[in-house]
Order: sequence, then structure tokens, then C-alpha cells
Amino acid sequence: MPYLDYAASAPLRAGALAAMLPLLERPAANPSSQHAQGRAARAAVETAREQVAALVGAAPPEVVFTSGGTEADNLAVKGAVLARPPGGRHLVCSAVEHHAVLDAAAWAEADAGAQVDLAPVDRFGRVDRDRLAGLLRPGRTALVAVMAANNEVGTGQPVAAVAELAHAAGAVVLCDAVQAAGLPGVDMAADGIDLLALASHKLGGPTGVGALVVRPGTSLRPLLHGGGQERGVRSGTLPAAAIAGFGAAAAAALTDRRSGAAAALAALRSRLLTGLRAVAPDLEVNGDPDPAGTGLPGLLSARLPGRRAEDLLLLLDRHGVACSAGSACASGAVTPSHVLVAMGRDPVQARETIRFSLGHASTQADVDAAVAAVAQALEVLARAPVAQGARR
Repeated sequence: MPYLDYAASAPLRAGALAAMLPLLERPAANPSSQHAQGRAARAAVETAREQVAALVGAAPPEVVFTSGGTEADNLAVKGAVLARPPGGRHLVCSAVEHHAVLDAAAWAEADAGAQVDLAPVDRFGRVDRDRLAGLLRPGRTALVAVMAANNEVGTGQPVAAVAELAHAAGAVVLCDAVQAAGLPGVDMAADGIDLLALASHKLGGPTGVGALVVRPGTSLRPLLHGGGQERGVRSGTLPAAAIAGFGAAAAAALTDRRSGAAAALAALRSRLLTGLRAVAPDLEVNGDPDPAGTGLPGLLSARLPGRRAEDLLLLLDRHGVACSAGSACASGAVTPSHVLVAMGRDPVQARETIRFSLGHASTQADVDAAVAAVAQALEVLARAPVAQGARR
């Protein structure tokens, strides 16, 4: 069954499972315990901390393990805001940030006296640096949030340039790198990032674990209090097995990057786009038409005019093809994608968009099967034009 939904969650890597099994099979142990089993669990956690740090150009002590990317983003946004006095709680977020950032910022505005501005993007989904610069308030802006690459359309962002602007205004920089940490990759030190959010399952690790990487000297108020784990930044007993799987997935992702996996994924994406255009000549690409370099090499957001995404997805699912209409976190939403709307798409056009995303185990056979399934689905939809129009 062709799986083209890596942006929602990547299949578990064999290496990640292998790293987890010894910790799952032996007697349960708390990594904070001092006995032999506890020390073994702690050793696995610290190995994973080194692996995650290496993936993003950070030092191991900077890695704070969380329950996933959503918690990491919430800790970054809320923690940075609460660390500032009331007069310095201004936030600037790109208009295409993940809801984990945007909704946390909305909480800060409603419950913590913050002020939030959204930085607009161009038609490709790339943040407008000049307009973002105009939103900054030196001495008052606490945080600037710009993701590494967008999870819905794949467009990469000018993180280093934004970080330079933000630091000049005295703000810290949050980069949601959940999608881009593996490919094309991020370098926290080189890009001037202060806070970096990660999620294990987007790399081929287990769900339920992630990290916030915190540059030394960054002020952050903890949101969870208890045992003081993770240097007091995030209390809670660490899930050693899940963290070990996260670390192994991070190490595998770094190997993929160094071995040229981005070029291979880009070639698969190109094959997919060529095939889809052959069966749907009116197809329109959302986002950067050439995502090489800073964008997600395996993600294709395609608008198929006149076809509702939900109808097409239902037909593709019957053929065993897994893809999505956008962010899996908002799959139950009835409103159009905020990302596509920010890029200039109207609500109807946004609802005509399918997201295909490829990853570490994707093959040409997957791509070709998906194209064949789309062709069949379009034939079915073409036979029911009245019903399509009536439901729009």
C-alpha cells in the first residue's frame, strides 16, 4: 500500500525499534534512579541526547526532552513570554506557523497580556523579511517564531536572516524544525536559533516524544513542575525507551542527509509531479515550485481545480494510497488551511489541495501507484460533475 503521508508521520525505522526493544524487554527502570537498571536507562537517554544534538548542530546539554513537537512549541512560546515582564510580551509569528505555535501565541495574548503580530508571506509561503522587520519592537518583542520549512507546502524560510533581525531587537528566535530537522536539515548555531522544536515521529522514531533545544542563556519559564528533570525546564519521568528510539531515528536521519537522500527524494517528487501533470494537466503547485535547498525535498502540495480534496482522498484511500489534505493536526477542521489562505488562495482553492509527502522508505513503485490511483479517481469524479458542484 503506497504511503505518501510522511509529513503527518514517518514509519518507524528498524534502527529505532532495535534501540527501544532492550529497554522495553528488561525490568522497568526510572532513568533518575541510582540502581543499575536506572543507570542503564539514563545511559540510553544520554546517548539519545547526543544523537539528537548532533542532528541539529547543538550541544547535548541544550536538548530538553518533551512529549513531542506540540509541547516543545508550547514550552517555547509560553515559557519565553512568561519569562518577560508584562511590558515586554510582544510576539511576532509568521502567518504560516503550525497551530502549536499560533494557538500558544493566542493563549499568551488572551491569558498572559501578550501582544501578537503575524508576519505575512508571499505567494510561495515565504515570510516577507522587510514586513517582519517592521513589526519588531526593540526592547519589547520577546519572541520571533519562524519555522524552518512549512509542513503543508514545503517552503523553506530564511531563518538566519530573520534571526539577525530578531536579535537586533532583543528578541529570541523560535524555529519549529519538526519537518525540516532530517531533510534538508537545520544548524542551530549557524542559523542563530535560540529555541528549536523537534518531534521524533517525523524522523522515523516513536510517537509521544520530542525535544526543545534551548541555547544557553535563553530565559524560559517552566510549564511543568515536579521532580526537576531536564535541568528543571521540563519535569516528568523520562520515557527511556521512546527517547532511545528518538535518538536512533535522529542518527539515521543524519546519515541519510550525509548520503544524499535529499537528492533522491527530490527526484521522486519530480517523478510524482510529472506523473500527476500527465493525468491532470490543470494541476497547480502550492508553495515553492523548486524546493531544492531550503525546502522539503519530498513534499508536494497540489491543487486540482474543480475537485474537492475530501472526495479525492476518499477515492485514493479505497486504492490503498495514503496522503492528506494538509496538516494532519487539523484534519478534522472544517475551515480552509490557514497556510494556503495566507499565501493568497481563496477558501475554495484551499479545499482543492492534496498533500503528498515522501520519506526514508519511499520508492518509485509507491509514486507510480499513487499516480495510477489519482488517474482512476479523477475518472470517477469526472463522471459525477453535478454532484461535485452541488456539494461545493
